[in-house]
Amino acid sequence: MREPLFRTRITELFGIRHPLLCGGLMWLGDGRYVAAVVNGGGMGFITALAFPDPEEFRRQVHLCRELTGGKPFGVNISVPRRPGYKERVARHIDITIEEQVRFVETAGGSPDWFIDRLKAAGCVVIHKVPGIKYLASAERLGVDAVSLIGAEAGGHPGIVLMGTMVQGAQLREATSLPCVIGGGIGAGRQLVAALALGADGVLMGSRMLASTEMWSHPEYKRRVVSGDGTDSRLCMLTFKDTHRVLANESSDAVAALEAAGVRDIEQYREHIDGRLTRRAYETGDFKRGMIDYGQAVAFVDEIESVEAIFDRIIDDARRSLARLDEVTVERQDNARGRQPDEARSA
Repeated sequence: MREPLFRTRITELFGIRHPLLCGGLMWLGDGRYVAAVVNGGGMGFITALAFPDPEEFRRQVHLCRELTGGKPFGVNISVPRRPGYKERVARHIDITIEEQVRFVETAGGSPDWFIDRLKAAGCVVIHKVPGIKYLASAERLGVDAVSLIGAEAGGHPGIVLMGTMVQGAQLREATSLPCVIGGGIGAGRQLVAALALGADGVLMGSRMLASTEMWSHPEYKRRVVSGDGTDSRLCMLTFKDTHRVLANESSDAVAALEAAGVRDIEQYREHIDGRLTRRAYETGDFKRGMIDYGQAVAFVDEIESVEAIFDRIIDDARRSLARLDEVTVERQDNARGRQPDEARSA
């Protein structure tokens, strides 16, 4: 494990070695994977919604606590916009509080109806937003930090669809909260750029899809390794529920329905059923299912441990800092033994 290279408001808030957060991943974010993220020096979040049985979610919390040796970790509480999920989300919140989980990542719909409970229980809350314009409302909610997601992100990047680099450069004027940026992030040079833009760290999802600690089928991981980031597509824009997924038979069918102007959600059901996605992860047959898949897969070139991924990112960040030194005028002048004023007059 690499020594700390950066100290930011995010490393201080979460008590972590590196400013690397790994967000919730539907069906994949279990206790074993999150423990590997925490033990590797970052912060991860068990995806509550991935466990329809609330007691299985509790077991995943127990497993993570065991594997981390009691170190703090997080859970992801996503609020679907579809009706009928509120009761299920409420039970996940109950368990989060009962188990004294320290960190909570909220996403999807507004957490306004339960954030007071989390804060009263002593939870640190980071809320994920898909655009600069949502940062002010997140701040008013009383969250402790925010994640800003660009259009490159897998899963649900929102309807704004502005790139990570553009939005990241607006952070300093948009919020006073500790903030990470995500969407297409998978290299240490991007971490350095994010910090230069004003962020306090980065959020990764797709970059981690081929980690050895993730339970998905090896065939699926090999598919991720072979990807280059251009093999994703945006779907469900018709319903203002933008979804960046792997290009496959299911997403082809959804795209065809949207192109035909179909607005009856029932005609989409057989293609967007989440059970198809889970089956793809289980079997390695990824032809069907709306499989979250972001452009950061471009950086995935082998199946390796979370710690190895983090080490590569930190090593790349260190090289990038050296690169900045090389192109800085003052550094170049010092290397030539000249004072800056002498160089300008030369």
